[in-house]
Amino acid sequence: MSQRNFSYHAQINRNERPLQEIMFEHKDKTSISSLGEFKLIDHLTKPFTITKNETILGIGDDAAIIESKGKHQVISTDMLIENIHFDIMYSPLVHIGYKAISSNISDICAMNAKPNQILVSIALSSKYTLQAVEELYVGMRAACEKYDVQLIGGDTSSSVTGLAISVTAIGYANKKAIVKRSGAKEGDLICVSGDLGGAYMGLQILEREKQVYLESKEMQPDLEGKDYIVGRQLRPEARKDIVDLLEKLNVIPNSMIDISDGLSSELFHLCKQSKIGVKIYEDKIPIDQLTYDTALEFNLSPTTCAMNGGEDYELLFTIPQSDYDKIKNSMDVTIIGYCTAPHEGKELITKSGNVVPLEAQGWENFKEDNP
Repeated sequence: MSQRNFSYHAQINRNERPLQEIMFEHKDKTSISSLGEFKLIDHLTKPFTITKNETILGIGDDAAIIESKGKHQVISTDMLIENIHFDIMYSPLVHIGYKAISSNISDICAMNAKPNQILVSIALSSKYTLQAVEELYVGMRAACEKYDVQLIGGDTSSSVTGLAISVTAIGYANKKAIVKRSGAKEGDLICVSGDLGGAYMGLQILEREKQVYLESKEMQPDLEGKDYIVGRQLRPEARKDIVDLLEKLNVIPNSMIDISDGLSSELFHLCKQSKIGVKIYEDKIPIDQLTYDTALEFNLSPTTCAMNGGEDYELLFTIPQSDYDKIKNSMDVTIIGYCTAPHEGKELITKSGNVVPLEAQGWENFKEDNP
């Protein structure tokens, strides 16, 4: 070993402690699951402050914002991990690749921006062949073509546990068009695109058929008539078309977020960032008939599936009441409630007229029972 390398390693040994020492330093240890994903992010990033003039917005929204030649550049990154975010027993690799891109583009759309470029990094275990990885990238390329974005770089690595995909998406918007989570105002109408709960029910179908297969290898999956909701889970679409529609209607929302963790969780994020309350009407929540019927088949509440299911990648946004006439005839946008003063809380008005507090029970990383 050279003197230079020896000095380097000596410095490392003096300044860095092994994991075992850190883990057993304190008798009272805090599990990550006790914080949950968002409290963990807040805890770890609290010491970091914005020090660059070009950084307009940092941690805490669907994407960061950077000043770029008179426009705002928005950047978001996300990961998909095997056995956490997808199961290769029922997720075709081509769909995994497509979903990795579309789910990240959804974050760009949630800022009311147009996606332009992506970077993709993957980690692969030895069970993946070249042909398998090619299939993954067929899906990625299809998503790039669908959303008119360009793959400009990334990284590859080996893995001992399976497949991991990290995607960074980059988009642009004029300064006045950018929409954050923090802009909702009292009296705003709360809107949602598309329909909700389908992806969650698609997952229930896939998990059920997986268990049937594991118990009897001769049995074939029965997905007949469930194409729509299974597709919502395996191959979700980012709602770039809604961003285009809003531009066409000359509507700039006051706030916006994409629905990846469930409607209730996203409403909580808007309330926290915008310092508002909300009233949501159960009978206004858009639920596809197949989603509704399948939920009943599983003895689940369709409303609960729509509120807490997640992975729909629809857009949740608020608009001033003065924009109602512009959007009221839009077939793919539903007004589900309105914003209130923060002290009025977060409430759901049921179909029977009862008022119940909203609960955020959507997807949460780092749960004790996550694999």
